[in-house]
Amino acid sequence: MEVSGIANKGKELYINEQIRAKEVMVIGPNGEQLGIKNIKDALTLASYAGFDLVLISPNANPQVCKIMDYNKFKYESKKKQKENMKKQRESNLEVKEYRLSVTIDKHDFDTKVRNSSKYLEKGHKVKVSVRFKGRELAHPELGRDVLMRFAEEVKDIAVIDSKPSLEGRFMTMMLIPNKEK
Repeated sequence: MEVSGIANKGKELYINEQIRAKEVMVIGPNGEQLGIKNIKDALTLASYAGFDLVLISPNANPQVCKIMDYNKFKYESKKKQKENMKKQRESNLEVKEYRLSVTIDKHDFDTKVRNSSKYLEKGHKVKVSVRFKGRELAHPELGRDVLMRFAEEVKDIAVIDSKPSLEGRFMTMMLIPNKEK
């Protein structure tokens, strides 16, 4: 029987002598129902099995207890919680945006490449955009050249996820970390 759906998951569960009910429904260590027992009989069963009597469902009538290794249960639930947090962190990768211009200076360009490289190495996505000002919009190929030069600089750690596309005054491109690393 799976015990992860416990009502008071965040709180400590009542075990052994902490349980204050007179009669409880007892579930064995392998998930089999042992029936309604007196609390003393249930504690005796648990001690013979070498486990703890844990109150799973305090709101049921009669209250439901399970015979299990409580320390092992706590360890596995913490381990499961850490694994869920790790998966959540992996799915919440951030997207960092770097804005360039058509007339960007070499030093500024190199600085943005260096900063984005650090961010890509951490496993995050990078959005690179070029903003066109005034008559620059008449020459979108200049912006595309800047974006492709940017992609060329970081090609060893990133690949192009979406090709440069023009949206209003901005041309954007997405870079994602290389999976081969």
